[in-house]
Amino acid sequence: MMKDKQRLHLRINTMERIVYEDDVDSVTLPTKSGEITILVNHVPLVSVLNSGELMIKKDEKEVFIAVSGGFIETDGKTLTVLADMAERAEEIDEKKADEARAKAEELMLARKGDEVGYADAMAHMERELARLKVARKFRKRSGQGPSPISHE
Repeated sequence: MMKDKQRLHLRINTMERIVYEDDVDSVTLPTKSGEITILVNHVPLVSVLNSGELMIKKDEKEVFIAVSGGFIETDGKTLTVLADMAERAEEIDEKKADEARAKAEELMLARKGDEVGYADAMAHMERELARLKVARKFRKRSGQGPSPISHE
């Protein structure tokens, strides 16, 4: 009989809700230092969470979540992700995310001379690009065909 596999307890929170909670094999996520993968028994770590794609692996299955802002903390047994924004791939409306990306792009152009305004617009753009990437990957893997935005 095989011994139970050790897993990492993952909890992803936003201010509004718990987005994901389960025991998992690994979590790959974007940090200020670059993309990292956390496994059970990882060295204790606290890091800033960047905008991008968070990938959870459990039993050969992958779950994708778009994240933006916040921080992560692990003690090797648990990983807590406190994110400003976190959306599971299946929750993302690709058309709305693409519209928001276009608006963020316009805002960036309008605020070129304003450092703070430009940085805010850039952060918004990064968040929307992360949402689009995760939504498109989910659609492709789930066999949902071409995006509805490509037909307009």
